[in-house]
Amino acid sequence: MATDVIMPQMGESIAEGTITKWLKKVGDTVKRDEPIFEISTDKVDAEIPSPVAGTLMEIKVPEGQTVAINTVVARIGEAGEAAAPQPPAPAPPPPSAPKPEPPRAAAPAPAPAPAQRAAAPPPPPAAAPAPAAVASEDNVESFEERVRTRSSPLVRKIAAEHGVDIRAIEGTGIHNRVTKNDILSFIENRQAAPAAAVATGPRPAPAPAPEPARPALSVTDRDEVVAMTKIRKITAENMTLSKRTSAHVTTVFQVDYTNVARLREQHKDAFLAANGVKLTYLPFIFRAAIQALKEYRQVNASIDGDNIVYHRDVHLGMAVALDWGLIVPVIKNADEKSIVGLARATQDLAERARTKRLKPEEIQGGTFTVTNPGVFGSLFGTPIIPQPQVAILGVGTIEKRPVVVTDERGNDALGIRTCGYLALSFDHRLIDGADADKFMASVKKTLEKGEFDLG
Repeated sequence: MATDVIMPQMGESIAEGTITKWLKKVGDTVKRDEPIFEISTDKVDAEIPSPVAGTLMEIKVPEGQTVAINTVVARIGEAGEAAAPQPPAPAPPPPSAPKPEPPRAAAPAPAPAPAQRAAAPPPPPAAAPAPAAVASEDNVESFEERVRTRSSPLVRKIAAEHGVDIRAIEGTGIHNRVTKNDILSFIENRQAAPAAAVATGPRPAPAPAPEPARPALSVTDRDEVVAMTKIRKITAENMTLSKRTSAHVTTVFQVDYTNVARLREQHKDAFLAANGVKLTYLPFIFRAAIQALKEYRQVNASIDGDNIVYHRDVHLGMAVALDWGLIVPVIKNADEKSIVGLARATQDLAERARTKRLKPEEIQGGTFTVTNPGVFGSLFGTPIIPQPQVAILGVGTIEKRPVVVTDERGNDALGIRTCGYLALSFDHRLIDGADADKFMASVKKTLEKGEFDLG
């Protein structure tokens, strides 16, 4: 008895997912809970395990296709069972058969004159007759047709309301998938076309003003052109949205970590043996930031229209650099964790982020974020605030530097200290410069005292 493998729901707000890679091929033996394919959603990338042990008999959804949750994407039979043969592609219609017109979502209308028909944008060529792309999922479609006609439910709803054939739109999404912006731009531009080219349907809502024209891009045969990954597109959209939303300002403080460095050196071996995780600088920085967030609550807040939401709990985001992009898992209730708890949570979330084992809820709900470009040698940066938060702390590289030190008698001397920069990007709509600097002064004071409980 074959078992259906379905597209899982990776969170309450997730309605669909894109299969980015099949890790097994038809005929392969799979074990229960062994990853068999990778998916990408609006929230997280993940490897999906097999629900049973057996033989992968059929792959129903190819790589690059987006399908709704609970869609059957593959079938697994009993171990040793022969894989189902792939159905042959249907033969093309005889040359004498007339090619039917593609179905339209609009109400029937008189056929346009030849001159009028030329004004409408023609659909791109398809490998199969046009009706096969939308008539039934049992029929064979080209990859391009599948991508276009299986855009998000919102895009398909807009297309149906305005009588638009999605295949007639040049998509800018992954594999030329039609996005919401694509279809809204298409509908807006169509208003200026001749009346004959306008499909019957409700008049669309006013679209945002078009962006200024960008300089033409010159691409030669020596350039490599690849489609953005889903995580890269989401990152780009989120960063652009944040720059448009928040009034970004950055303040930078130098911190003397010498006392923290001594504490680490004294206890790092015992800490690793007792807790199974390394004692890095990050848990100390997290602890100092959490303490300051409790004192300056406007930094641990969000803006909701004309309202300010002050968060009682600290859900600490920690940016993790991946080979394929950036992700920010969240340490929930970080204010309730000790140095040991923060160290364990940091290692666990970072490891599962790199192996695509994060759950959607583990990358949502952050109230304040820390990013650590210093691990790559950066002195400091001006990070972009993740919405709907109002601040993000950037950690610069920590290294020994010559600095002026003053003894108890007020005498100055040149000394070697372990130092680094901390940069706070904050939303000036809510946080004033003085409050941001007071917050940073509190973080600096806590770190420079170096009095932390490692129990």
